[in-house]
Amino acid sequence: VQLQASGGGLVQAGGSLRLSCAASGRTFSPYAVGWLRQAPGKEREFVSVITWNGGVPYYADSVKGRFTISRDKAKNTVNLQMNSLKPEDTAVYYCAAGSGTEAVRNGNGLSWGQGTQVTVSS
Repeated sequence: VQLQASGGGLVQAGGSLRLSCAASGRTFSPYAVGWLRQAPGKEREFVSVITWNGGVPYYADSVKGRFTISRDKAKNTVNLQMNSLKPEDTAVYYCAAGSGTEAVRNGNGLSWGQGTQVTVSS
């Protein structure tokens, strides 16, 4: 599946951004779709994932309560609403689809979209 990410930008701490990941050519079913991020000088880390068919979300502890992942079956997109952003959320965010939530969590065997930059100023 080919993925297209959008929605990054520059925001002040405490602000919000919404990322979207669209699939082209086919539906996301039966994949799990999520977001990972990589900050400069740091390893890539898991952010959130949702099962396309069941809609069950999972979050990294660092974003729990601030980020919300959702799917829009009509538009064939997965969205990540990011609220109460912190400077430490600054990173390139990648959407990815995998065979299951663990695959996305671990970054293994995934289809990747291009990254989108999120910058949170203090």
